[in-house]
Amino acid sequence: MVLLSHKTPDSHINVKVEFGEGEGKILLDKIAERAEAYKPKEKATYKMIKEYIEVKYGFKVHTAYTAEVKRDLGLPMYDAPNAVEELKNPRNHPTPVQVNAIKDALKHFNVI
Repeated sequence: MVLLSHKTPDSHINVKVEFGEGEGKILLDKIAERAEAYKPKEKATYKMIKEYIEVKYGFKVHTAYTAEVKRDLGLPMYDAPNAVEELKNPRNHPTPVQVNAIKDALKHFNVI
């Protein structure tokens, strides 16, 4: 337990937990399994997606292409704090080969 204030407590609760084998005891294996279930899943980053595509398909894709495919699929996107309203130079769109590679990478990382 963590002391969250400097006030003196009104009362105390004593908890006794026994670990091991037997009736009324908590198995250590079960605790490890439950802790593993609560572990957050690793999120796929744009860098991981780029590396996966480069290794598997042998070409590089720009992160903007990945973002465009995610947007087209209706996947959640985070607001970029440094996004601009209008681009200075028009950006090309990904080719169908690149789109398929990005979708494959998104499936590989369980995003779709």
